[in-house]
Amino acid sequence: MENILSLLPKKIHEQLRSVPPAATEKIEELRIRVGRPLEIIIGGRPSFMPYLVSAEDAQGLLSRLSQFSLYTLEEELKRGYITVAGGHRVGLAGKVILENGAVKAIRDVSSFNIRIARQKIGAAQGLVPYLHAGEWQHTMIIGAPQSGKTTLLRDIARIISGGDERHQIQPNKVGVVDERSEIAGAVHGVPQLEFGPRMDVLDGCPKAEGMMMMIRSMSPDVLIVDEIGRAEDTMAVLEAVNAGIKLIITTHGHSLEDVKKRPNIAHILEQNIFERFIELKRDEDKGRISTVLDARGQPISRKLGVS
Repeated sequence: MENILSLLPKKIHEQLRSVPPAATEKIEELRIRVGRPLEIIIGGRPSFMPYLVSAEDAQGLLSRLSQFSLYTLEEELKRGYITVAGGHRVGLAGKVILENGAVKAIRDVSSFNIRIARQKIGAAQGLVPYLHAGEWQHTMIIGAPQSGKTTLLRDIARIISGGDERHQIQPNKVGVVDERSEIAGAVHGVPQLEFGPRMDVLDGCPKAEGMMMMIRSMSPDVLIVDEIGRAEDTMAVLEAVNAGIKLIITTHGHSLEDVKKRPNIAHILEQNIFERFIELKRDEDKGRISTVLDARGQPISRKLGVS
């Protein structure tokens, strides 16, 4: 949280300092909206602070995010989010500027959604026996936003890169295509989080192009990609499989049956590539729950509290 706190305007920073440290460390999202109460989300549940966010707060936060040069955020303002050191993601909303019918930028930013990224070492440890059977299995992780997909993917990358003595698994070369800088939390291309020695990262690179670049330049054993879903992503996935590279990817959805309804994902699934599916769900009483499915979509494991 210290990275995030250092970016915040003084008055918002002071409000968060009043939150008990144990609760602060569990914050998942911080929502800042001009003219409305400061909102924090812990365990999927919102709480509102007794402070109305001002336009000056919003301008101050945007200045800090851009290091006082909005020109440096030109591409980020077009996409609608900024990724900061540590892999934390700041979503933006406000007045959209169009150029030839396409989004050019977001001006007068009035809403910020700061999603806190945390590395949870060991989050994927209990899943290793299901994801490695002589070799790593082609795996698709399915979950809704805030279900822990990226947290799990990050720990899987760490295990593959560093190996697992408990299960006698040797370190493998891992290629991570990190389009939104959320998996590795890279700064100047260097991952800031804890990974094994055999990981290479393409930071801020579009997924489809990045997968092909990684295959040609780094010859990974396993390719890690977050949030597959576009048509060009589908073609890159098929190319990677044809190159003999194992894939571990995530996609938005509530279940395997749910993602089958998405045309681009359905096209991948029709190729019978994936040997494992992990469905992530969130239970208010039990935390996050994962179900591991085999290639036919049949459950082979149910684990509580993955992330």
